[in-house]
Amino acid sequence: MSLTTTALRGVIGPLFVGHGTQKLFGWFGGQGPDATGGFFEQLGLRPGRRNAIAAGAAEAGGGVLLTLGAFTPLAATLVSSTMITAIRKVHAPKGPWVTEQGWEYNAVLIAAVTALAEHGPGRPSVDARLLPGFKGRGWALASLGAAVAGSYLVDVLSEPAASTEPPASPNGAAPAPETAGSTA
Repeated sequence: MSLTTTALRGVIGPLFVGHGTQKLFGWFGGQGPDATGGFFEQLGLRPGRRNAIAAGAAEAGGGVLLTLGAFTPLAATLVSSTMITAIRKVHAPKGPWVTEQGWEYNAVLIAAVTALAEHGPGRPSVDARLLPGFKGRGWALASLGAAVAGSYLVDVLSEPAASTEPPASPNGAAPAPETAGSTA
């Protein structure tokens, strides 16, 4: 039995399952997809609810895979992409320290799951039994690269904020303001 990798999987995996189900179902003190989606909207991740569900599914699904030691580089990609997005959208401007709501905790998690992708999940695990070659430096780098790409893909797929300006008239001029009692 690989004590260190099993311990990492046994702690990080279930915590990500919990973190994801907070977003998906409001479990474990979470806010669920609607409230989490509202927060995501404020971050520019639109539509917020869709992004909350995607993030929750990535965290919960990645957490299950990590716990089982199954498809470990994919699991690392799923959870790292959400952590990279959290760093970019929330924590980066606040510096590194978690005491100031910084990014250090997210970075530690990314480093830990990337190490699992490189060294493998250890035994007992699905990968050790069925996919013993699904680990190594190349898989770890591919996982990290895919996580970064996935984080930025969220920006590409996000919809712009709804405009608060009135629509322009067909001739390009702003429409006349409505007056009380207008029957338009």
